[in-house]
Amino acid sequence: MTFAGQRVVITGASRDFGRTLAIRFARRGAEVFVSSRSLAASRRVADEIRDLGHTQVHALVCDLSDPASVRRFAADVAQRTDRVDVLVNNGARWLGGPDLLSATDEDVIDTVAAGATGTILVVKRLLPLLLASDRPDIVNMISAAGLPAHQRSDAHDAFYAAKSAQAGFADILSTRLRPRGVRVISLYPPDFSNPDPLSPEWESTPRGSGDMLTAHSVAECVFFALGQPRDCFIKAFHFEQACG
Repeated sequence: MTFAGQRVVITGASRDFGRTLAIRFARRGAEVFVSSRSLAASRRVADEIRDLGHTQVHALVCDLSDPASVRRFAADVAQRTDRVDVLVNNGARWLGGPDLLSATDEDVIDTVAAGATGTILVVKRLLPLLLASDRPDIVNMISAAGLPAHQRSDAHDAFYAAKSAQAGFADILSTRLRPRGVRVISLYPPDFSNPDPLSPEWESTPRGSGDMLTAHSVAECVFFALGQPRDCFIKAFHFEQACG
């Protein structure tokens, strides 16, 4: 599917899967808005995209744990475009360690704020721009940790809490925005590998049923859902976790 002429905003896009999506959307013709906590980090990804020959890219700052930063971010996006066609809520803070006592209070607050509150505020602030699009989509990169009874991650309890809250928000958002034509698509992957999307092996490496889920496969799910006709609302992708 081509995204030529579409404007795509991605949070947490300076590294890992956010960077992967930014590069992949740009290669499919989208105008990409790259955001992260660091302007320098966002600019590095924007420069990578420009080096690939795609000039429609913007580097922005958004600290999801800071409401004032989210407001400034939304205002910066609004200065550059009159609509947003796709919003990818990818940004979140990973906090590891299965011992509740292993994290500071500040770490807990920051993790929940970035993963849960930040997602809510970004959607709230960018919703007018989404409603200005004739094909608005919101993609939420949640996690298997946001699913009930999931216990196979080494994430801290606060990360589980943040992702569970994000999942609850996505669920009600899908119901309430559907009548307004906004599709809300949520993905719940387990841990997955994220090879460099600029590597020549990105699409050619064979993968089997026993292999670990890869970013390539997760990204293809995103593009599949976005490419469906507008009467098709794919609410969620759930993935079978590899044995072991």
